[in-house]
Amino acid sequence: MNIGLIAQDSKKKLMQNFCVVYRNLLAKHNLFATGSTGHLIESTAGLSVHSYLGGELGGAEQFCNQIAQNDLDMVIFFRDGESSGFKRSGVYSAFDPRNIISLCDQYSIPLAENLATAELLMKSLENGDLAWREVDHEK
Repeated sequence: MNIGLIAQDSKKKLMQNFCVVYRNLLAKHNLFATGSTGHLIESTAGLSVHSYLGGELGGAEQFCNQIAQNDLDMVIFFRDGESSGFKRSGVYSAFDPRNIISLCDQYSIPLAENLATAELLMKSLENGDLAWREVDHEK
């Protein structure tokens, strides 16, 4: 399965810890992330991640394009509910994180925005409950 991992600055440490805990399960799948999140996951959890540009540099848009092509089977998006975008040097990009949420809704891609839901998705993945996504790709 193709799993998208994305985290805003204040949630990057949470994403690192999450990937360390679920390393063995995540290692069995294709992982995609925006730039710095992907590099942090690789260095901390030792997982192979296809990293796009940094979120604020266009990586969030690349991530959304992959969702729009129905090429992700699950998205873990740890976001800061207080901010409206990705920050670089104190300036937010024009990207709106709600785009990810909207696209996941549109393409019925399971999305977790907090640790509790992300853990439920991992348990579902481990139990084979998301196999319907593979059938969806065959259409």
